[in-house]
Amino acid sequence: MRLRLTPRDTSFYDHFTAAAVNLVEGAHLLREMLTDGADRPLLAKKIRDVEHRSDEVTHAVMRQLNSTFVTPFDREDIYRLANRLDDVMDYMEAAADLVVLYELKELPPEYLRVVEVLEAAAIQTAAVMPRLRQLKDLDEYWIEVNRLENEADQIYRRAVARLFSGEYDALTALKLKDVAEELEAAADALEDVADAVETIAVKES
Repeated sequence: MRLRLTPRDTSFYDHFTAAAVNLVEGAHLLREMLTDGADRPLLAKKIRDVEHRSDEVTHAVMRQLNSTFVTPFDREDIYRLANRLDDVMDYMEAAADLVVLYELKELPPEYLRVVEVLEAAAIQTAAVMPRLRQLKDLDEYWIEVNRLENEADQIYRRAVARLFSGEYDALTALKLKDVAEELEAAADALEDVADAVETIAVKES
């Protein structure tokens, strides 16, 4: 552990935790949005509101980073972690927005399964953020999120194969593929968050 001679501002941890809690809420709303009979425009608006809150958290981290002399860990790692958390929410919001903009009525069942994986990874992420203070028992987190991202990859590939199997007309398949790509990007971004946490743990241990 590196020696710190001056007090550290620990409220960064609160910001990271708030951002991760937003991911759980966003994933929950997205899962609800993909169920039959959901009010998709209303839920997309709620997801957009969560995304705006996430932006505010990211901006708060950046303002604090610019005004704090001694940080709890490397400034570049704080910047990276904050932006990776924000990326996840951006991708989930984009997927929700496309579902509404494209007026998609029925989505392949794989999409809901991907979102369930996203929700599980988001829950893991929200649980680990407060533990950054002690930097203990973090390896199980990034191992599990990497496993979940691999699961999401497999489901994504099956979904794309279904899109081009002839079950959907060409235009609908292209619209659905756009949504699938945003969901896959969200899963990748959650793995990036886990990678950022691993980097911090290795540097600070």
